[in-house]
Parts: sequence; C-alpha cells; structure tokens
Amino acid sequence: MPGENLTRLEAQQRKALVDVSSYQIALDLTTGPTTFSSTTTVTFTAADGASTFIDAITETVHSITLNGAPLDVAVADGARIQLDNLQAENVLEVVADMAYTNSGEGLHRFVDPVDNEVYLYSQFEVPDSRRVFAVFEQPDLKATFQFTVTAPAAWQMVSNQPTPEPVVTGEKATWTFEPTPVLSSYITAIVAGPYAVVRSELTSSDGRVIPLGIFSRKSLSEYLDADYIFEKTRQGFAYFEEKFQYPYPFAKYDQLFVPEFNAGAMENAGAVTFTEVYVFRSKVTDAIKERRVVTILHELAHMWFGDLVTMKWWNDLWLNESFAEWASTIATAEATEWTEAWTTFQAMEKSWAYRQDQLPSTHPVVATIDDLEDVQVNFDGITYAKGGSVLKQLVAWVGIDAFFAGVAAYFQKHAYGNTELSDLLAELEKTSGRSLGEWSKLWLETAGVNTLRPVIEVDDSGVITAFEVTQEAAADYPTIRPHRLAIGFYSLDGGKLVRVHRVEIDVDGTSTSVPSLIGHKKPDLVLVNDDDLAYAKIRLDDESLAVAIEHLRDIENPLARSIVWGAAWDATRDAESSPSDYVTLVLQNIGSETESTTIRTTLTQLASVARVYVAPNRRAETIEHVGDQLWVLAQQAEAGSDSQFQFVKFFANLASTPAHVTVLQGLLDGSSSLPGLEIDTDLRWELLEGLVLNGAAGLAEIDAALAKDNTANGQQAAARAKATIPTPEGKLAAFSSLVDTDEAPNAIVRNTAMGFVHTNDPSSLEQVSEQYFASLADIWKNRSYHIAETLIVGLYPSTLASQALVDATKEWLDANPGTPALRRLVIENLAGVERALKVQKTDVG
Repeated sequence: MPGENLTRLEAQQRKALVDVSSYQIALDLTTGPTTFSSTTTVTFTAADGASTFIDAITETVHSITLNGAPLDVAVADGARIQLDNLQAENVLEVVADMAYTNSGEGLHRFVDPVDNEVYLYSQFEVPDSRRVFAVFEQPDLKATFQFTVTAPAAWQMVSNQPTPEPVVTGEKATWTFEPTPVLSSYITAIVAGPYAVVRSELTSSDGRVIPLGIFSRKSLSEYLDADYIFEKTRQGFAYFEEKFQYPYPFAKYDQLFVPEFNAGAMENAGAVTFTEVYVFRSKVTDAIKERRVVTILHELAHMWFGDLVTMKWWNDLWLNESFAEWASTIATAEATEWTEAWTTFQAMEKSWAYRQDQLPSTHPVVATIDDLEDVQVNFDGITYAKGGSVLKQLVAWVGIDAFFAGVAAYFQKHAYGNTELSDLLAELEKTSGRSLGEWSKLWLETAGVNTLRPVIEVDDSGVITAFEVTQEAAADYPTIRPHRLAIGFYSLDGGKLVRVHRVEIDVDGTSTSVPSLIGHKKPDLVLVNDDDLAYAKIRLDDESLAVAIEHLRDIENPLARSIVWGAAWDATRDAESSPSDYVTLVLQNIGSETESTTIRTTLTQLASVARVYVAPNRRAETIEHVGDQLWVLAQQAEAGSDSQFQFVKFFANLASTPAHVTVLQGLLDGSSSLPGLEIDTDLRWELLEGLVLNGAAGLAEIDAALAKDNTANGQQAAARAKATIPTPEGKLAAFSSLVDTDEAPNAIVRNTAMGFVHTNDPSSLEQVSEQYFASLADIWKNRSYHIAETLIVGLYPSTLASQALVDATKEWLDANPGTPALRRLVIENLAGVERALKVQKTDVG
C-alpha cells in the first residue's frame, strides 16, 4: 500500500467514493513530551461496499472501529488506514498516539530556553493534519471539525472557533470547541501553551462583533506592538469587506506569533499563525516592517480566497497564493501608510519570479500536480510571485472595477465550496466582457518570461518617427504573450528625472507599433512597462540606458527607479552586462535610494555579484571594495536612518579585511560609533558573525554571546555564527551537525545552513562537496519534506561556482534518475552555478 505521497488520481478516486460530513477530534496534550493522544470520529458517506483509505501518520494505533465493529489495527501502516466494505453511512473511530515534531510540520513542540515553558502550534499545509488526527487529507473533502482538547489548565487554547470556558480538573483542563464551518482540513488549527494575549474587537460590515486576539510567547510579549497590528488588521478588514462585498466569514480572528515557524504565516481559518521574526525585539529595517504588514493582509485575504472558497486540488495552489499576494499588496498600498507597496512588490516579488521562471525547473503557473511531493516543491516563485504578477496583469487587462466585481460574484456563488480556475474566469468574463480563454492559455498554461525592448527612430531634430515594442521569448519557452502595459517618457528637470508623458497600450506579437508616440520629441529616458503593469523583463534603448545609469538616483518616482534597478540586475544575470559594472552602478546610486526593500534587495544582489558573479581572480578585491564603500555609505547616511542601518548590516556580512575587522570590533566594544546607530542585541550578533567570518572571533566568543542571550533568537544566531567559521573544519562540523543527526529543530537547521554558505573564500567548502552528494538519498528518505528541502538547498556549496561542482552535480543526476521532486531541487542548484559561470565570463576590463 502506498505511503505518505498521495497522488491526484488517488484523491480523485476517493472523492468519487466518499463525502465527509464531520470530524470530532479529542486530543490529550498531557501524555508526555514526545507523543499525544488523538481520538478521531469521522462521519461520512460512501458507495455501498466500496473500499478506500483514510490518512493518519501515527506512532501507535490503539483501536479502529468502523460502524461499531472493531478492525484489526494491522490495517494501519503508519501513514494510511485501509477501509473496506463501507456502507452508505459510516462512522469511523481511530484511537492513536501521534508524535510531536520539531520540524514545523504537524503539531510542533517548542521549549522556551528562557523559562522552560512549552509551546505548541499546528501547521497542516499541505498534508500534515494527518499527523494530528485521522483525516481524508485532500482539500475537496471539506467537513466540519469539532475539537476537544485536554491540556494544562494554565495554558491558552486556540482553535478555529472561539475558545470556550474550560472544564478544570486539578492542573488539567478540557476545552470543548463548537464545530467549525465547513473547512478543508489543512486550515484547521490547534495552538496551545502559556501564550500572552492582547484582545480587542471590530465590527464587521454585517454588524457582527468580531473578537480579535494577538498572541506571543511570554518571554517575547514585551516586544509585541499589538496596537499597531490591530490597526493594520482593522484597515484590512474594512478594505476587503468593501472590495469583496462579502462579510468576514468566520466567528473570530486571532493572530498568533509562534516559535520556529517555517514560513511567514499560515491562513488557518480564524487562527492565523505567524513567524516570530515579526515580533521585533531589536531594530529591524523598514523593509521588514512593511513586509509584516503585507503578510498580515495576505493571510487576511486568505479568509475569503482559500478558506471560504478553496481549490479542488493543489494544481490551483497558485491561485490561492497569487490572489492573496496581489490582494495584500493593493490593500497595503491603498489602505495603509505603506503607499509604495507596488514598488516593494517590483523589487522583491518580481525579481523572485523572474529568477524562478528562468530555471530549468520552471513550470506553468497552473502547474501539473500529480502528487503531494509535486505540490511541496511548488511553493515557489512561480506560485507566489509570478502568479501575483500575472494577476496584476489580468487586473490591467479587464479593469480594476470589473475584477473586484467578478471576485465578489465568485465568493457569493462558491462560498464554503471548492472551485477550479475556470470558475473565477467565468465570473471575470461576465463583469469585464472580455474573453479570457486565450489569455489564460498563454499566461497560465505556458512557462517562461518574455523580454520587451523599445525600438525607436528619430529625425535630425530628435522627434520620434517610429516607435515599436519588440517581444522576445526564451528558446526553451517560445510563447509570445499579450501585455497590457504603460510606456513612460522621463525628462531631466531641475536635476530630477520626471515623467512628462505616459501612454497605456496593448502589446502582442513579436513587434507592436505605437503610433501615438510618433511626433513626440524623444525624452531623456523611455521606460517600457512604466508602473510595472506587465510581467516581463525589460531592456532600455542605448540612450535611455546611459541616462538611467548616470541619473538613476535622480529618477523621482520610486517605482520607476525600481524598474531600472531590476533591468540592470536582469541584464547582469543574463550575462548581457558586466558584473563589475553592476557593482559600480549600485555603489554609486544606492546611497540616495529611499525605498527600504529596494535597498535590501539590491544589496543582497550586490553581495551575490561580489561573491559569485565576478571573475574568480577579482573576487577578493571586489569584496574588499564593496566592504570599504558600504562603510563609507554608512558614515555618510543620515543618523539613525534605515539606510544607515542597512549599510552597517551588509558591511558586517561582507567584511573581509583587517581594517573591516577593526571597525566591527570598535562598534561591538563601543570604542567607535556612528551617530544614531544603536548596537542592540540582534545587531551585536551580526557584527560578531562578521568577526567570525574573518577568523577574528570563534567558538569562545560565540558561547560568551550566547550566555548573555540564551533565548531562541540567541540560539539561532549562535548556530549561524558557528557555521560561519571560515575553515574547512568549521564547515565540515556545521555540515555534520545537520546530516549526521536529526535532533536539531527546524530553526537551528535553517540558521546553520545560512552560516554554512556565508563565506568570502569558497575553498573552505571544497571538502564538503563529496559528502553532500553522498548524503542526498538518505536525507530525502529519512527527513520530513521541509527539513530535507532546507538541507538539500542550504548545504549545496553553490559559492564554489566551479566547473568541478557542475560536473559533480551532473554525475549525481545521471546516477539518480528517480525521485522527481528531489531531482528538481538539485537541478535548480546546478542551474545557479551554471549561470554564475556564464556571467563570470563577461567580467572583463
């Protein structure tokens, strides 16, 4: 009998046989530190006499009862329970022990090192509610869920429904929740522990009072800015209820910041879980502050799109996530103070999408999802960022009012049901009057990103006589697509590049003439895809490119600047321009950039260029030069500004010389300072890691820092710093700590992997290469998906960027033709190195 990897065919066959009405789930969380007791009673219909299975990843199965008759527990194999001779109406009871995890999947258990308190939270997307109760684990078998939970009486207990008064017996208590509305299993939730809570409420558009709660660990609660989070939540509620024309569909709305979370957040109905990165115990960049707002609104949008109306199968995961990505960005821009959210989207999401869409593993937005392993690897830049970009293009194509009207009709028609993409497109066709079949085929069913270029002819006086937009497709993905886009004209005025003209057009085919621009004097800068409506890489004509490079800092509009930054980055990655030229462009212009995410993204790309893309014989001098200039920029920046903060952080990350070490040591011990810069707890860790990177600090200094900050954050920072030790022995120790044992929790695994590849001299990774490939099969077989992915991607010695690494990777791929999901991760690793080698060849002069 197959194990944990449910296939789409199996799900379709089971859906044809089974319809589930309700689950009653009793959990006892007082049975010990490794397992908990789970009793599931499922009521469902089936074809009379049929056979199927229910999912349950168990430690021990104590009893199985089907329609009053006990079954041999041998029908359970640890992943599934076989059910034969079903009746038209069925009641199944499964009593089992389930295991807590430390991987962020199922029911995660965490012990706070500050006070030894235990915290639990569930994470069920994609297929992990089966780690907590027996369940037909697929999104189109919706049902009601009624949870009864026994736990320490001093704990908070949160689920999808409002928390009832518990029945207390000594030190234990039992909470009996009301049944949920009809839900998919992956958005149910249990969060338990001595969480600190702040409560409030709001009034929904239908007049209901919606209780609000914000939860955090007790040891972090002093840093929780609950009033601000409530404010953003209220703004999001008002915006979405107006635009969606559908009141909030659940009884309450709790937001819980939980430890060792794998993602940014999860849209459990009425009980959203967030990463603790969003509880700011130290100063963070404005980019992180803005991202938290976008994430809050992303999860809130899911209450309608994903929770109220859910995809039938995971091939429409993209629509679930892309809609939330698009909706949260427009809500952030229009309902909060973060009015430049579309600039952030361009800088971060679009760059992610373009990078993912040029990998050999790229896929259509509507991906082929044959099984659960397929969907796990599709939480990627196509599903989120390209999908969100394509939705933005769709909004431009049909018009914003028609789009929201169609979405509102979709919610009304399909509330509490399951849908496919065609259901949404049908409503949008009605409200817009545009046929979307061909648009969907070209944008959603094909892969790859197009490149748009302006071709401009002028007369002797500089007046445009011909203007075309040409469109190119990648050789492997030849689709030419329709684009709704804007073309902006920018001219220098008082030292600023300002927009003086804009036209919005439809572009299709390999060449599109724009007659409305004929007769205009050619401006200093022509920007195709102004306002970033289209999803495409863009190039500038030669004259515009020269002006953009010289006057990038002078472009008045932050979104236009971000588009130019992105074009320069794309040209560098595509080996059309020199990586050393990109270094110069960034260092000459980033000091005046106003948008925090643009700074963060660009400096991250700068680090990649310095470490991997420049010619190897120029790597050390480039890293030194970048470090020198980042420190100059930090000294020149406004005291206490976000720019100053980011320049210092990236300086610490790229420090490489004795002079850099002296600066870091001075900042740490207080012998030197920058006006307005506070060296707080988290920044101290980054400065220390910079010293470790240069061999100027080691295990003793890391242990001393951890003794002063023996918190979850401190332990994670210490793990990253230890893995940064720049010797072959240090890298091998970091590798072994993750591969030779599975005891480390997910957050430590993640941070150790980050430190492992943090190096200015990649030769320290050469010894680990052989062990990496030898360990892949065992990692994939024996680790949970999330941990396996973190290890396979995070421990790949990509910064070696050598032909030897390419050859070793290809050799492994040739010897391991099976396991498509694992191969995809390795192929993506390889693609990054092959691209780096190609770009290195352009680094001349």
